[in-house]
Amino acid sequence: MSSAVPHDITGMKVNCLIEKDEDGYYYASVPSLPGCFTQAKTYEELIVRLDEAISLYLEVNESPEPDESREFVGVLAVEIRSCEG
Repeated sequence: MSSAVPHDITGMKVNCLIEKDEDGYYYASVPSLPGCFTQAKTYEELIVRLDEAISLYLEVNESPEPDESREFVGVLAVEIRSCEG
C-alpha cells in the first residue's frame, strides 16, 4: 500500500485540542492536520480514537513539514463582552 507521507514521521508530535461538551463527550482536533478530529464518550477512548484518526489522516495526506511544527503555548477561555455588527 502506498502512502502520501513523504518522510519518516516516527516520533513526530502534534498538538491536539481536547474539549468536553455539555453532554459529556470528549472532542479532539489537531490544528496542524486540517480536518483531523474525533470524539468519544471517555477520555481513554478518545486517546485511542485520536491515535487512529492521526494515523488514517497521515495515510492519505502529507504530514506537516518539521519547520511547520507549532509550539504549544496554552489555552485561554476568552469572554466575549459585546458583538456589534
